[in-house]
Amino acid sequence: MDGRSGEVTGGAGETASKEKTVIFSLLCDIGLWIPEIAAVILSGSITLFADVMKCGNEILATVFALIILLKMKKGTTFTYDYGMGKFEIFTRIATGAVMLVSIFIIIFTAFNRIFSPEKVQPAGAIIAVPLMIISAIIDTFLWQKNYRISKADPSPIMEAQWRLRRAKAFSDIAVLLSLVLSFALIGYSWSVYVDPGVSFIIIGFLLVAGFREISSSLPDLFDKTLEEELQIVILKELSAFFDEYHGFYGVRSRRSGSKIYIDIFLGFDPGLAMGTVQDTSDRLKISIEGKIPGSIVSVVLTSDRSAPPTRM
Repeated sequence: MDGRSGEVTGGAGETASKEKTVIFSLLCDIGLWIPEIAAVILSGSITLFADVMKCGNEILATVFALIILLKMKKGTTFTYDYGMGKFEIFTRIATGAVMLVSIFIIIFTAFNRIFSPEKVQPAGAIIAVPLMIISAIIDTFLWQKNYRISKADPSPIMEAQWRLRRAKAFSDIAVLLSLVLSFALIGYSWSVYVDPGVSFIIIGFLLVAGFREISSSLPDLFDKTLEEELQIVILKELSAFFDEYHGFYGVRSRRSGSKIYIDIFLGFDPGLAMGTVQDTSDRLKISIEGKIPGSIVSVVLTSDRSAPPTRM
């Protein structure tokens, strides 16, 4: 097996590991979501309703993540990676948009309950309390596991997954506290406002998650892939090789999963031997890839007439 085959096999193994984790997350979400819907119907809790809406969005996000990972597993070799990167960005934007729509529904319901307060029914709380405890334990475990995977093999999918699980764990605790306080303070007339009040915490989690999904994806969608610090790394490397090329005609970059594809358009003195040009290109490629983890650099020989617009 040559070096390239080994690299592909390793990539497939990492994708399979992510796939198993995401499938486990999805099964846990669905398994806890169905009885939570029943708890909402029985309890009439706005906080539980908000959490059910939030969990529905999280299931959608996890389904999208699984679809992307399955496509990556199916097309590990000889695929057009830029297209997959765009698909991943669109799914994140779609998830964020659904989250923002859910926020308006929950806000309307919460305000309606504030102006027409009702007590949380104990029948639903009996189901919801153990559910929230189990959910908090599972989400904390998945938060830590996805975080370790994301650090070992960075990708937008796994970063979104561990952030989602972190928010979900805190949300589970907020729902649990809401239910406990609603019954612990039942002797006070204002206790009916605890449930709709805590629902705004869930709204906050959804708002932050939805905004992050959309705001972090739009720059990539319009090809502004590289952060400023990475652009500086490329410019420094180009400066170091300044005497070895004739003209600099721009940079293009795209993300696909954990990879950053960077095309650098350079012009060389026509009198140079091809071997010299190739040597310079190889050294520049190796240098940049060593300083930007997950990058795949291509040096494209370019003339003034065929130069593309500069874009990072």
